Amino acid sequence: MTEHKKGWIGVDLDGTLAELQTGEFQPDVIGKPIEKMVHRVKKWINENQEVRIFTARVALSSPDWRNQETLIRAWCMKHLGCSLVVTAEKDYRMLELWDDRAVQVVPNEGRRVDGKG
Repeated sequence: MTEHKKGWIGVDLDGTLAELQTGEFQPDVIGKPIEKMVHRVKKWINENQEVRIFTARVALSSPDWRNQETLIRAWCMKHLGCSLVVTAEKDYRMLELWDDRAVQVVPNEGRRVDGKG
């Protein structure tokens, strides 16, 4: 096993770790696992890296956030073999964020890393 980095890796759920459902959002449905990401997350876990599910489903402004957390933890047990911390908050210990909507910027410059603007 490799030594883990201090801190945690955030992984978005819908559209990143689980297939995003088309049509209207259904809060009681989590899509099928995206195998490439599931494999990656399992690898991190096996390397003792802390991984958290980072999703708006559990934002405190969501009226159903506690039920969502329970649903997500059950999905993780089924597809990852363990329950992960589920959060909608980041902190300075977050090392990376894997997300289908994120745009990375150069620190302290505001420029996109991909050079698009």
